[in-house]
Amino acid sequence: METPLQRFLIRLGVFVVMVVICVPGLWVVMTAFRDNVEVMARPPVWIPQAWTLDNFRSIFGLSATQQGIPVASYFVNSVIIAVTSTVLAVLIGMAGGYAFARYNFRFKKASFLTLMLSRTVPGISLSLPVFMIWSRIGLIDTDFGVILVYLALNIPFTIWLIDGFFRQIPHELSEAAKIDGCTAWQAFWKIEFPLAKSGVASAGIFAFLTSWNEFALASQLTRTTASKTLPVGLMDFTAQFTVDWTGMCAMAVIIIVPALVLTFIVQKHLIAGLTFGGVKG
Repeated sequence: METPLQRFLIRLGVFVVMVVICVPGLWVVMTAFRDNVEVMARPPVWIPQAWTLDNFRSIFGLSATQQGIPVASYFVNSVIIAVTSTVLAVLIGMAGGYAFARYNFRFKKASFLTLMLSRTVPGISLSLPVFMIWSRIGLIDTDFGVILVYLALNIPFTIWLIDGFFRQIPHELSEAAKIDGCTAWQAFWKIEFPLAKSGVASAGIFAFLTSWNEFALASQLTRTTASKTLPVGLMDFTAQFTVDWTGMCAMAVIIIVPALVLTFIVQKHLIAGLTFGGVKG
C-alpha cells in the first residue's frame, strides 16, 4: 500500500513533468497573441500585456504592413494529405493486423519483424533516397508523393497496434457467429470490429498526428503552394537575418487547433484503446 507521502510525491512529480512539457506550448500560444516588442523584451514578458489578433490578420493578408501567407492553401494540402494517408493506413493496418492476429501463414514472424524493423528507421534518414527516386518518377511537389511516404511511415505502426487489439478478442466469438449463419465478413464487421474499434481509433489518431505534424520529409518533397503543408509553411516566416516569431507562433496555433479538436472528439475511444486489455477479469 502506498503511504499518503508517497502518493503526494508521485502526484508532485507528475505535475512537475506536465509543467515542463506544457510550458513551451503555452509560450507559443501566448506569443501568437502578443506584439513583436514583447517577444524581443529582456527580461522576457511571460504574460502578454496587451492581447492582439494582429499576428493572425498579418498571415492572412489582412494587415497593410505585411504580405499574407497562403495559409488556406497550406491548410487544404495538410487536410488532404493527412486524412488520405490516415484512412489508407488504417484500412491497410486493419487488414494486416487482422491477418497477423487470426491466420497462420509462411514467414509470418519474419514478415511481422520486417515491418517492425522498417519503423525503426528515422524518417529523416530516408529523405535523400526518397527525394532521388521521387524526382526521377515525377512525384516531387505532389500530394500523391507525400501521401505515399506517409503511408510507408504509418502502416507498420497501425498494423502492430491493431494486431494487438485483435489478439485480445477471443476467436471463439467469431466462430460462434459463423455457426449461427454469419459469413466471415459479417462476423468481422458485426462482432470483431465493434470490439476493436477503440484500437482502430487509437491507430487512426496517431497516424493522423504523424502526418499532420511531419516536417522533415515534407520539406524535402514539396516546393510550391501546390503541395506545401502547414509545418513546411512555417519556414515562410524565416529570412536571411530575421525570423518573424509572432507570425510563426500564430501559424503554429493554426496547426495545433485541428489536432486538439480531433483528439477531444475521439478521446473516449483513444483512452479505451490505450487501456484495452490492461485489466484481466
